[in-house]
Amino acid sequence: MKNFSNEVWVFIEQRNNKPADVSFELLSKGRKLADNFGGVLKSVVIGNGVIDIAKETFKYGANETYLIEHPELLNYRTLPYARIINELVLKQKPRIMLFGATVIGRDLAPRVASNTRSGLTADCTELKISDVNYIGQNYEKLLLQIRPAFGGNIIATIISPDVPVQMATVREGVMEKHLYDKPFKEKITKIEYVPSDSDFLMKIVEQFREESKVNLKSAPIIVSGGYGVGSKGNFKLLYELAHLLGGEVAGSRAAVDAGFVPHERQVGQTGVTVRPKLYIAVGISGAIQHRAGMQESNKIIAINKDPNAPIFDISHYNIVGDALDVIPKFIEAFKNKLK
Repeated sequence: MKNFSNEVWVFIEQRNNKPADVSFELLSKGRKLADNFGGVLKSVVIGNGVIDIAKETFKYGANETYLIEHPELLNYRTLPYARIINELVLKQKPRIMLFGATVIGRDLAPRVASNTRSGLTADCTELKISDVNYIGQNYEKLLLQIRPAFGGNIIATIISPDVPVQMATVREGVMEKHLYDKPFKEKITKIEYVPSDSDFLMKIVEQFREESKVNLKSAPIIVSGGYGVGSKGNFKLLYELAHLLGGEVAGSRAAVDAGFVPHERQVGQTGVTVRPKLYIAVGISGAIQHRAGMQESNKIIAINKDPNAPIFDISHYNIVGDALDVIPKFIEAFKNKLK
């Protein structure tokens, strides 16, 4: 096998000098990946006045931070950000680079991968380091990029064995964020920003951003409905139960597509990934795409008329029955308990 770098890099996304949670989640995962092959973890922080963000990355296991600051880099713009990272990657050739599968990450990562001829897998649900035998050749400590494929019918393991840099995007909430037990001494390497004419081909005239009013990620209890709930009107029962429990209402993609619940409440591969203390899955079959967004919940209660529904494979408590019969009994029981 070729001698590749032992470095894992994480792009730290920020808006208005506020770092994205997914970046610290990826640092936590990157630390584990680096430890698995005796490597080092580095963060890449681009912006203006973002040194505090650079310092914060050490709390999540970074060995070193590349810091690029300039007033022109205050807001994310595709061309200068991509050019800066392209130059860094081509020069340093990290073994692995991770991006959040956000609007910014999905714009940036393909440009870097294409320019640097790197392998890139989008929307991974798991990342591992493993030795691989592929077409009769052994590859040591390769990144396994795992994600649903073929419409969610299979879980694919993707490898990039013949390129120096392996890249992946991961959605927010998929990896668990946690502080590193023994933070390393801060080592911040400042890199000068040298403008290029291409950086100014596009400029930001005005920005409009509306924050989501629903925060499923922080909800301790989620009552989630699928197409099996039957109608938007029937979802009122889920809202009533969630209100009693102090939780939030969510839905599967099928329920969202049917108009039962708004997209901002969608859980799954194309929605939000959650890890609540309690997840009540109502009328949800349990397709791979949905399970990828909630299978790390602490406790899962599944209610479904089909005793062979895939959701029962991962739930802790199974209730075979009609949700319209079961949920009212839940509501009545909790009302009596709260009296």
